[in-house]
Parts: sequence; C-alpha cells; structure tokens
Amino acid sequence: MKKIFGWLHLWLGLVSGIVVFIISITGAIYAWQPEISEFTQPYRFVTVENKPYKPVTDIRAAAEQAMNGKKAFRILYEEAGKAPVVQFYQKEPYYYFNVYVNPYTGKVQKVLDRKDEFFSFIIEGHMYLWLPKDLGHVVVSYGTLIFLVMLVTGIVLWWPRNKARRKTSYRIKWDASPKRLNYDLHNVLGFYASWIVLFAALTGLVWSFQWVAQAEFWVFSGGKTRPAAIVVKSDRNTPIKDSTAINRVFTEFMKMYPDAAAHTLSLPANDSAAIHARAYPNRQWFHDADHRYFDQYTGKEIPASYLGKYADASLAEKVVRMNYDIHVGGIAGLPGRIAMFFAALISASLPVTGFMVWWGRKKKKKPVNNKVPVAKRMTAQVKADA
Repeated sequence: MKKIFGWLHLWLGLVSGIVVFIISITGAIYAWQPEISEFTQPYRFVTVENKPYKPVTDIRAAAEQAMNGKKAFRILYEEAGKAPVVQFYQKEPYYYFNVYVNPYTGKVQKVLDRKDEFFSFIIEGHMYLWLPKDLGHVVVSYGTLIFLVMLVTGIVLWWPRNKARRKTSYRIKWDASPKRLNYDLHNVLGFYASWIVLFAALTGLVWSFQWVAQAEFWVFSGGKTRPAAIVVKSDRNTPIKDSTAINRVFTEFMKMYPDAAAHTLSLPANDSAAIHARAYPNRQWFHDADHRYFDQYTGKEIPASYLGKYADASLAEKVVRMNYDIHVGGIAGLPGRIAMFFAALISASLPVTGFMVWWGRKKKKKPVNNKVPVAKRMTAQVKADA
C-alpha cells in the first residue's frame, strides 16, 4: 500500500507542483489583506464628527456621480472612523470599483479600480493562476483535488513503522547533511502543516465542485439537498412607492445591531429585488452575520427561509457559512489566521523540497562493484598462463 501511495505522491506532486506553489504562496500573502490594506490605504479613514451620517441615498448618489452614472450594487459601513465603501461591479464587460465616501460630508475620498489593486492581483492568482477565468478555475479546482490526495498520501508515507522511527519523525535534524535536512523539511514540516492545510483544501473544493458543496450539505443536514440561491422580491404593485425607503431601512437596521462591527446594504438590482442587509458581529468572522431582507418601496422586512438570521440557521447552513472562515483560518481568530499563514508557507515549500528529494534519488549513482567474479578471474588467469 505504501508503494502505491508513494507512486501517487511522487507523480501527482510533479504534475501539480507549480499549481500548489502558486495557490499556497498567494494564500499566505492574502491572509494579511485586511491589515496591510488599512496600513497602506489612508483614504479608508475619516475624522469622527459629532453629527449623524448623510442618508444612504446621498452617499450612493455621490459615489454614482463619481462613477459617471454607473449603478452601485452594495454599500459597506464599518465602525466609526471608517469611510463607507460604495461598490460597483459588473461581470460583462467586467469592472469592479470601490468608492470611499466621507459619511459626514458626502465627499468622495477615493475611486479605487480593484483590478489595479495589489490584493486583487494576488486573489486572481490564488483562484485562477492569472489565466482566463474559465480555464484557471478548472486548473485550480483539479489542482486542489490532486493536492488533497497528496496530503493524505503524504501523511500515510510519513507514518512511522516502529518506535525507533517515531522518535525521529516529529523533529528536524538541523545538524544533518543538506540532503537529510531537505528530507526532514519536506517530511516533518509537511506532516505538521498537513493537518491545517487539509481544511483549506476541503473548503476550497466546496467552491470548486458543485458535487462537493452538495455532499457537504447532505452530510450535515442528514440527507437533505442544499437549497439554491434564495430570491427575495419586493412588491412592485404596492400603491405607495418611496424611493427613499432605504434610508429608513438603514436607520432601523443600525438600531437593530448597534454593536455590530460592520453593516452592508446590497442595493436592489431591478424593480422587483429586495434590499439585502447584513450585520457582522465582529471583524474576525463572516459566518455569524445576520441577513435581513426589506422591501425597496416600503421598507417592510421580508422573511427568508434560508440565509437569514444566524440564530435560526440549521447545522448544515452554519457549516456552509463557515467555509470562508475555515479556509483562511479566521474561524479560530487571529491565532488561526497565523497558523494558516505558516501552514500555507510550508505548503508552498513542499513542491520545492519534494522535487529536490526526487531529483537527489534520481541522480544517485549506483555503487561501483570492484569485485570480479571467481569464474572470470580463473578464466583471465588461464589466458595469462597460456
């Protein structure tokens, strides 16, 4: 069995090495996106003033004017001292902009083209290897699947056969030869990182393959089918239509969640869509947000059977919501993100150290046998005597 696993581990590693390296190194870099972005982007901040925010309609209008009439699709409000972010996104033709607006004055502080942002470049590499998206998605999806097999086979190959091997399997022999040191870096660090990266790979597969997403929900729901994307609609036939209802919605929503770390409003895309509001309890997690839906004309709340309040979610829905937080390690807070960061760095090193192990064995010279068989020596002696 170990021979079979060894063969799979070797050749799958050689095939997928560059994919694993790029996914891992970009994942490690992206782990610190929130902190690095705040440190390098001063336009995210505003001076706190002792007066109320401008209405949502004013914030949106200022941003849309700065975008030459393009329609905003979402507004993100964070804690006091942060500028609301009005987002503009379109799939075809593609564009993605963040517009930062001072909530007290309504003045636009920055129009950021996301395609020019450093972390957009990093996430494109992580998700698509900087290839065309359709092709990149397939390569990354199957690369992640192969990597999962490599993690499992790697753990099996690492597993010590006896107590003597067990003593040396958990630590690196730093004073060993370069060849042995490289072997330990691959085996020992790979073993420790595997138990963390395994969760990143599994959650990545949930986004890569529909059958994995369905299987996840099926397991945690006791055999139920994962619901499709919910569609919550406003009443287009209401006799009184108020175009400023979103201002009331936001005011009431802020009162519902005064201590939330962030609030978002997804703006209606058409005349039948609803206002989708989210409240995030803290900045470490995304999964425990409450989702609420409101009629865009009346501001009346519309109940939702799926993806609503976190307290009302089933176990399967909660697991689905946790995918991102597990993927980045945020489910365990800052220590989890740090652990995932180092695990991703080790994961990026595995194709390199693994290749060096293979190359060293491939180039290993066979020992020269200087002993001449007895029969050949006797024949040579007879010829010499003759």
